[in-house]
Amino acid sequence: MTLDGLNWLNDEIINFYMELIVSRSNTTDNLPSCHAMNTFFYPKLKSQGYKSVRRWTKRVDVFSKDIVIYPIHLGVHWTLAVVKFGDKRIEYFDSMGATNTECLEILKSYLVSEHQDKKKADYDVSGWKIINMPHTEIPQQMNGSDCGVFTCTFAEYIARNSPLTFKQSDMPNIRRMMVWEIVNGKL
Repeated sequence: MTLDGLNWLNDEIINFYMELIVSRSNTTDNLPSCHAMNTFFYPKLKSQGYKSVRRWTKRVDVFSKDIVIYPIHLGVHWTLAVVKFGDKRIEYFDSMGATNTECLEILKSYLVSEHQDKKKADYDVSGWKIINMPHTEIPQQMNGSDCGVFTCTFAEYIARNSPLTFKQSDMPNIRRMMVWEIVNGKL
């Protein structure tokens, strides 16, 4: 799908936008270092376990990043999970207000397996917090078609340490801005 009108976003748009976020992070000194996983990462991890995704980070040390962004597709709805290493938090952002503790626990377990596999050492996540961001604290969508745009916008704001100040009425302008950013290949 496309960014036009109220169309749903597909995985290609989400993945490309995540690449733009990572590219900006890698070329801007005052932003947190970040990595974004592909939209297919979480479903594969959830259904087939760590071994099915262990090679996805062959060229990146996720533990060297400040944040790792996980776009999550739940069939007909996009959400976002974010690992914040400095804060020892895994946060879940859903523009429809739902929670997903299972997702957060799977990602926490992934960190343990990833560290053991890549660093050959245990990784203590006992002090980590898993947080389903309350719907009262994050922007919420008011229609059935903007979840992908909300997901991309959550990621974009988080990746530059910006408060989540956007709202549903901003979506038409955000969609237009995303088109410009994708066409020009930069945020």
